[in-house]
Amino acid sequence: MRDLPPGPVRMQLFLGPAVPIPVPAALLDALTDVKVEAGSGDVQGGFELTFSIPRESPVQALFPVDVPLLRCVIAVTIRGTTEVLMDGVVTHHDLTSNGPTATLHVKGKDLSAAMDIIPLDGLPYPAMPPALRALTCLAKYAALGCVPMVIPSLLEDVPIPTDRIPTQQGTDYTFVKALATEVGHVFYVEPGPVVGVSTAYWGPEVRLGAPQPALTIGSGGHLDTVTNLSFSYDKEKKEMPLVSIHERTSHVSLTLPIPDLTPLNPPLGLVPPIPPKIHRMTETANLSPVTAIMKGIAYAAAHQDCAFGSGTLDVVRYGRVLRSRRLVGVRGAGLAYDGLYYVTKVTHEIKRGSYTQQFTLARNGLVSTVPAVPA
Repeated sequence: MRDLPPGPVRMQLFLGPAVPIPVPAALLDALTDVKVEAGSGDVQGGFELTFSIPRESPVQALFPVDVPLLRCVIAVTIRGTTEVLMDGVVTHHDLTSNGPTATLHVKGKDLSAAMDIIPLDGLPYPAMPPALRALTCLAKYAALGCVPMVIPSLLEDVPIPTDRIPTQQGTDYTFVKALATEVGHVFYVEPGPVVGVSTAYWGPEVRLGAPQPALTIGSGGHLDTVTNLSFSYDKEKKEMPLVSIHERTSHVSLTLPIPDLTPLNPPLGLVPPIPPKIHRMTETANLSPVTAIMKGIAYAAAHQDCAFGSGTLDVVRYGRVLRSRRLVGVRGAGLAYDGLYYVTKVTHEIKRGSYTQQFTLARNGLVSTVPAVPA
């Protein structure tokens, strides 16, 4: 463990073929820059490490190209609390020579990269609803410390084997991600809570729980916790799907509007816009009613947000690490934009002397639904 940023923040780096171990002090001393990206499940998380080393340094041998799985864990400790920022796999490295020294860039993705190697086209899943298919796929990665957390959808479509047998197309990651999109869920790998352990989450996007300490702006230099913070409002991002359902027995056709609110996704904005766009999903008429409704829920979930924020914060001033896929409060931005938001993406940038985070926020409307946010 070494001090990379100043003051109370310390960083840990672990590498290993399958079980990561602490890196030698010489390697950590050569580390100059760390970048970690964590989103809300739309794309895989990633990381980049930059080392400044002598041209003939044996450090280069720690990143051999013939190791099938080189695992990397990045963690930071701030105010006595350790946060695992990334548990991933090295996928690429390059070396640039600059006279007597060289710059080594090591890049990788989260543990979902280990699920995106071997295509298993045609693997059958008889009589299994989407949640059980996802659990079966993810269970095999428990050997890497990746524990599956699978939450069934509101409506489960159990295929009858005499009617159809679902089969896998592509790698496990491609298949599980497609299953999540099909039912309006998200899929991502959450690192931690301890080094060497992570969670493969397949389920609804949860916008509940205790929010993180507020992002404060406009209260004076020593009280502000963010360097900059800006907002935008785009009501055309919001769409309401109309699902077409054709009942095969009675031959009755129905068109149902699907709202974007669920018990796990309550409104964060008090004044949501009237959806300016109506999306008619005529392709669902050939599906079963349950499958058609799930398609509508998925579309509504992907087109629910219209208020967005982005900014930069200093972790030492903020006092903790801002995490993606959680709620956070905003104060000092004005009546329209104060309140709770869902953190959709966080980029960690760690250098010697600084630790900053760039973040993006989203919610479904303007004006706060709560009277105050936690400081």
